[in-house]
Amino acid sequence: MSDAFIAVDWGTTNRRAFVIEHGLVTRTERDARGAASLTPGDYPGEVAAIRQRLGDLPMLLAGMVGSTIGWRDVPYVAAPAGLEALATALGRIDDRTAIVPGLAYRDGARADVMRGEEVQLLGAAAAGLVPSEALLCQPGTHCKWAMIADGRITSFVTAMTGELFAMLRGNGLLARQLGGDVGDGDAFRAGVAEGARRDLAASLFGIRASGVLGLRDDRDAASYASGLLIGSDVAARLAEQPGMPIYILADPGLGTLYAAAVTALGGNATIIDSHGAFVAGITRLRELSA
Repeated sequence: MSDAFIAVDWGTTNRRAFVIEHGLVTRTERDARGAASLTPGDYPGEVAAIRQRLGDLPMLLAGMVGSTIGWRDVPYVAAPAGLEALATALGRIDDRTAIVPGLAYRDGARADVMRGEEVQLLGAAAAGLVPSEALLCQPGTHCKWAMIADGRITSFVTAMTGELFAMLRGNGLLARQLGGDVGDGDAFRAGVAEGARRDLAASLFGIRASGVLGLRDDRDAASYASGLLIGSDVAARLAEQPGMPIYILADPGLGTLYAAAVTALGGNATIIDSHGAFVAGITRLRELSA
């Protein structure tokens, strides 16, 4: 019997499907059929269509498919938790289709949740891509910072860094200034340094003032604003975990920006293959749940 299965990383906007066999991806596809574009009644047809394209195989679904806006609301597993706890709490649709639960964290009055990122974060640990105890960063619309110890996520923090940048760029006072490309240069590094002060609301208005007074070219404003937001995010995490190396799971573009910010603020950053981490995590979940 083949150990092949289909893994779907089902996000809010996009989804990625993989055929995985013996731990290796043999086929993949990506589209914009994210959870926000579907109703619960759409999922049986969507899953059938994926199987028709990729093969009549068992499926593990991760991400927002298991949320209140997805197919079925699968309860969160409480952190600390590892892949074994997730495998035990899978939301079973039928004997060949299951949804990976997300993680929840509570620390007094502070609460946090994640869906989908836990597969990559725990996959990085399972594959030996990070030390047994490490601080992991998964940048994106909602940046996840997770402490890993002995193969479990012990605590985590979500920062709305990417969403804030998209909102500022799309609407409001600064939108007309933030149309340029973002890159790691002098403007980005200046933004990181300003962001480390963590006076974010005032620093953001400074972008407007600098443009009006001709102190900064608006062509650099997007890079500066990105640096400001990322710098504030990174500075807060470095203050909480001083001296701990940071392992970044991201595509090269965003990963490079976060690594540059960590280094500029005195930290030590390593970029990890996020695709490999997801494949390792979902494959291990399949082994534990088969």
